[in-house]
Amino acid sequence: MKTKKIIALVLTLALSLSMLFGLAACKDGTKDPTNPANPNGSKTLADAISVQVGGNPETIDPALNSAVDGGNMLITLYETLLIIDKDNNVQPGQAEKYDVSPDGLTWTFTMRDGLKWSDGTELNAKDFEYAFKRVCDVKNLATPYAETVCGMIEGYLDAVGNPDKDGKPTTTPDINKLNVKASEDGKTLTIKLAYPCSYFDKIVSFATLSPVQKATVEANGDAWATKPETYVCNGPYMIESWTPGERIVCKKNPYYKGGWDSSKIVTNHINFLLIEEASAAYAAYQNGTALMIKEVPTEEIPSFKKASDGGDFYVDPILGTYYISLNLGKEIFQNKNVRKALSLAIDREQVANVIMQGTYSPAYDYVGPGIIDAEGYFEENSKKANGGKSFIGTDYAANLEEAKKALAEAGYPNGEGFPTITYSTNESGYHIPVAEYLQQAYKQLGITLNIEKVEWMSFTPQRRAGDYEMARNGWVMDYNDASNMLELFGSTNGNNDGKYSSAAFDAAMEKSKTADKKAHFEALHEAEKIALEDYAFIPLAYYNDFWLQSEKLQGTWHSPYGYWYFQYGYAYAD
Repeated sequence: MKTKKIIALVLTLALSLSMLFGLAACKDGTKDPTNPANPNGSKTLADAISVQVGGNPETIDPALNSAVDGGNMLITLYETLLIIDKDNNVQPGQAEKYDVSPDGLTWTFTMRDGLKWSDGTELNAKDFEYAFKRVCDVKNLATPYAETVCGMIEGYLDAVGNPDKDGKPTTTPDINKLNVKASEDGKTLTIKLAYPCSYFDKIVSFATLSPVQKATVEANGDAWATKPETYVCNGPYMIESWTPGERIVCKKNPYYKGGWDSSKIVTNHINFLLIEEASAAYAAYQNGTALMIKEVPTEEIPSFKKASDGGDFYVDPILGTYYISLNLGKEIFQNKNVRKALSLAIDREQVANVIMQGTYSPAYDYVGPGIIDAEGYFEENSKKANGGKSFIGTDYAANLEEAKKALAEAGYPNGEGFPTITYSTNESGYHIPVAEYLQQAYKQLGITLNIEKVEWMSFTPQRRAGDYEMARNGWVMDYNDASNMLELFGSTNGNNDGKYSSAAFDAAMEKSKTADKKAHFEALHEAEKIALEDYAFIPLAYYNDFWLQSEKLQGTWHSPYGYWYFQYGYAYAD
């Protein structure tokens, strides 16, 4: 622990010195006469704002990223066909308008005139066609979101080789089968869907479908997204410098044109501080190096004053669930009673309200609060259909007895003969305290649990590769439709880390692909019920984001999808 604190202090000192020309030394900052808070331009804007949203990202290749920290950077560096505004409404982005055919199958996007990449070269609809098809290039890329963002497009299955239930192609993949076509002049992009998708406008607003420059990608291979000189993008900001383990410095993109109001993009630089450890992030916040940090030391939370009371500690609900993945490729987890025992042995009230200090809410179902249904909300309707109760009971004592009974029925009474299992997690937030709680909870069943701590940059690829037994997991929604939470457990989905495979579940998800709103949500309720009854995963808590943000940082906002928007962010020089 002492070593970690020394490292944290050294890192913070290094960051403070390297950013001497950030907030504190801004004689070259710009005036802001258009800002209502500064009508006369009498104040000088800081040249830079520095924020912390995570450590080293696994990737900031739009097609490959599946993490929120990478997503926060992507929405600053790229712009999709459409964008999501501060009020969570879809607005024109790189496309100035779009039209949908009466049958809901053909979507035509008209591009803005004069679009350019950050290197000054022309950008048009052909770049989006390339990006969409690249997401489906299973021969060359392991893209986790292909099915989620392109599965509804005509020709998708042929594009990815008509995969079997294990995700292996049965035909030769051909990305040109994907029915996404740019016009010869690059002015329009036409997408033909296999079935109507009412939320397709939100799909094309998702960062995975950001355009990428074909020439740069093909010339540099995977390395294109790791260096400032080859990281060509099209958003309000572009990468100026990148020091792994320290920071990514972004500067205003002089060629930007799109859906964001350029007059409000007033800060010259945004510094993403790549700090994984909460103590180091907090030290950077305390000394003014960082104006906002996502990694907050949980032991300090009781001392923080909430923003609602005039403080700088923010807690905001987001649409997502914290859960545990069980690697169903491991024989021990193939017994449903084992999975049931491991789920019911957990006191979710203890986890959410004590271990997580009330910053999360206990999850007794999978799809959580705030997610819409055909009428009303999905979670509330799930309970109504279940006699007013959630799937997992709220009586922990009864749950624990049921867990012991299930383990005995699995052939392990009092845990006798049950192998030691390993729980893998990264170290931020409450992840380690939750892991330590699980050790105690499973002791009541006679089960020994070891904890494997994994660096964040390695954690998600390790989990995706199935190199674990049990692992912390979670999902924050990309758009407000329960399909986005549930499709993760489809047999061929790239984000199905537990490798759950159920013909009944897959059939229910297939039924949900309909323009009939009522039938769509009925099928999703059926799918959730199947997965919960199979104990395919272990829901723990519903997410809230919590962070510290200085009052000096203005113009930013936080979305229910777990993103911070810094495009309009600014601070005044001291």
